[in-house]
Amino acid sequence: MVNVGLEKDRENNGGLASMDSIESRWVFQDEYDSDINSVDHDTVNGDDGSTPRNVLDLDSEDEDDNAVRKLIRTGPRIDSFDVEALEVPGAQKNDFDDVSAGRKILLAFQTLGVVFGDVGTSPLYTFSVMFSKAPVNGNEDVLGALSLVLYTLILIPLVKYVLIVLWANDDGEGGTFALYSLLCRHAKVNLLPNQLPSDARISGFRLKVPSPELERSLRIKERLEASLTLKKLLLMLVLAGTAMVIADGVVTPAMSVMSAVGGLRVGVSGIKQDQVVMISVAFLVILFSVQKYGTSKVGLFVGPALFIWFCSLGGIGIYNLINYDSRVWRAFNPVHIYYYFKRNPTKAWYSLGGCLLCATGSEAMFADLCYFSVRSVQLTFVFLVLPCLLLGYLGQAAYLMENHADTTQAFFSSVPSGAFWPVFLIANVAALIASRAMTTATFSCIKQSTALGCFPRLKIIHTSRKFMGQIYIPVMNWFLLALSLVMVCSISSIYEIGNAYGIAELGVMMMTTILVTIVMLLIWQINIIVVLSFVVIFLGLELMFFSSVLWSVGDGSWIILVFAVVLFFVMYIWNYGSKLKYETEVKQKMSMDVLRELGPNLGTIRAPGIGLLYNELAKGIPAIFGHFLTTLPAVHSMIIFVCIKYIPVPVVPQNERFLFRRVCPRSYHIFRCVARYGYKDVRKENHQMFEQLLIESLEKFIRRDAQERSLESDGNGESDSEEEHAFSRVLVAPNGSVYSLGVPLLADFRDTGKAVMEESTSEEMKPGPSSESLLSDADQSFEKELSFLRKAKESGVVYLLGHGNIRARKSSWFIKKLFINYFYAFLRKNCRREIASLSVPHSHLMQVGMTYMV
Repeated sequence: MVNVGLEKDRENNGGLASMDSIESRWVFQDEYDSDINSVDHDTVNGDDGSTPRNVLDLDSEDEDDNAVRKLIRTGPRIDSFDVEALEVPGAQKNDFDDVSAGRKILLAFQTLGVVFGDVGTSPLYTFSVMFSKAPVNGNEDVLGALSLVLYTLILIPLVKYVLIVLWANDDGEGGTFALYSLLCRHAKVNLLPNQLPSDARISGFRLKVPSPELERSLRIKERLEASLTLKKLLLMLVLAGTAMVIADGVVTPAMSVMSAVGGLRVGVSGIKQDQVVMISVAFLVILFSVQKYGTSKVGLFVGPALFIWFCSLGGIGIYNLINYDSRVWRAFNPVHIYYYFKRNPTKAWYSLGGCLLCATGSEAMFADLCYFSVRSVQLTFVFLVLPCLLLGYLGQAAYLMENHADTTQAFFSSVPSGAFWPVFLIANVAALIASRAMTTATFSCIKQSTALGCFPRLKIIHTSRKFMGQIYIPVMNWFLLALSLVMVCSISSIYEIGNAYGIAELGVMMMTTILVTIVMLLIWQINIIVVLSFVVIFLGLELMFFSSVLWSVGDGSWIILVFAVVLFFVMYIWNYGSKLKYETEVKQKMSMDVLRELGPNLGTIRAPGIGLLYNELAKGIPAIFGHFLTTLPAVHSMIIFVCIKYIPVPVVPQNERFLFRRVCPRSYHIFRCVARYGYKDVRKENHQMFEQLLIESLEKFIRRDAQERSLESDGNGESDSEEEHAFSRVLVAPNGSVYSLGVPLLADFRDTGKAVMEESTSEEMKPGPSSESLLSDADQSFEKELSFLRKAKESGVVYLLGHGNIRARKSSWFIKKLFINYFYAFLRKNCRREIASLSVPHSHLMQVGMTYMV
């Protein structure tokens, strides 16, 4: 029997599938000969975005040859965990919602240690770099430079990031790829064509979509979805921003540690620059060695240390304001910026690159947001970090007003002699903390980009049992260490490193400004004047800073640009190759006609057991399955196509993890399972736990499938006289859904061993004996299939790995051959396999290779 669903047309507001999973349906039921009905369940399962339709039991022998069309009432076609998903009250709660007062204080200290280390150490080098490009000729120059620093600190870290950008988080997740994920959920801009309508039913997906009243948002959405060029441009912006974040993770440790250790030249006159470099190298090695202990463990130690550092900044600033020129308060008048540029516009423009360094670490606040809540970051910055930074810069300027010659080490020269060594010690600790802040931000960004298919897979270690998202990536940790050491040894001047620092920081800032502008237009839907003000002020400001740092790119900071370009091409080639591979697998997937011709035995021997065939296809039968059939002497009695898929949401709840489909008629015992993860999820389960969760989910799917069949069988058994009155015995809910009083809702069923059909309270409609007979047959069929599954499980589970490679065709362009045959092949060969995190024993693995020509 084949059922063709008559679905009520809906407007889905921009392509999101309907989320009403409890609405039942009217369908036409046709009865044909059973050999016509061997259709792929995925083919009728709504791949085009419609509500899935039903394929009923194909094993029945006593069906009429003549087609009879009847209008019957059915429950909804549901995927394995949709009923449980209805119990989820909405998006997942943030990890920091329900915490005690003591936990909040602990989080505040950890926030200091992880998020604000970078911006907190900027007083060590900002004035030194600024005045190396624009030497001080008088007190007005000090006031002008201070005024620039104050307003840069207020505009970029405070106004842009703390008050605006932090709210553009993706369910508590920050960073460039979190913004991209947010856009992918509200518009179909992802280039990888593996989206399913069922993805929109994940609870974390249920966000506000563009309202029909706001035509501007809808026009932007339609334009983004229709233009392949805009999609590619958006992806390239995201990849460029990510490359700059990783480059920032290289230059931040070099700059912070070198500037802190450089204070030795103030305290000890005999120290030379080569000795400063060697000490900095030792500190960097120690820093990256303790990174593996995780954010929570290290954060508990460095949080109080950074609190002491901020208090020291404020205390030294107050001391200098009292003992030196307190007229520096006049720098809050922005007219001094005008005078600063008027006196010497060229040198003042050069100094902008050094001025930007006071805002370094702003992007780390956003990228590290996954570790802490938005409110904790905002309150800590406004009430502790910003006041101490302002006092620190004011104090340095007050000292420099009377000591123009001490600009090369402005911070350490302004420290009182009696407090020099304690401050030097805490400054070096703070510098190490600043380096960690950007390193943790880099780990978060790489994790997000990997999950969204834009970075080769690497080993990721979860370092906290309390908070997911606190991670450590060993390969990247040592890679960042090596590059930082190269930079420290090759560019020993903090002025040149400072210019490289500015390039990396500004690259990230500009990408974030553009992405947040799109979020404002598409998702926030705020007034266009506010959006234009945001982009004009901040993008214009950042472009002005960027023009200054680019002018000095030949001093050695070009190294960081080269590194960022290399990273960009690595990510782009990986994304491009993955997209080509997926599209080729979709084109070459097996036809259902082949399986129908082979029959339930698939033309070979079906040995007892379960075979989990891993592939990347979310729909269709992978071509690699044909290689298994022709290569192996036998295949397992039950086959499950497993696809590990990352959804553009931070977290997929465990009870919405698996999505099941029947691929063939029941006698074939072939299923598809899509295991869905968010980009913040960390796969910690081993293979035994994964198998248990998957098989339990399959049992629930089979149970609910049997329940739906029993509903349809019940409708089929009704008499013609009952059909004549069917339309008069319905209940119309307030939301417009129509329910039959004679058929219980699917939500009334529970996960019991049998599908229980309760009698209706309506006296007009009662199931007759024919219904009970059909229900009994359905129960027997369900128990038989469940018993088959349990026996297959007892025989063992084997992982069938389809290792598909791609090669460029001989007729392809040379650049494509270079990218695919060499670069992408190298990355794929050396990256981590998806199944590696399950720790499957080699005795349970079976692999067949296949090459695709693209």
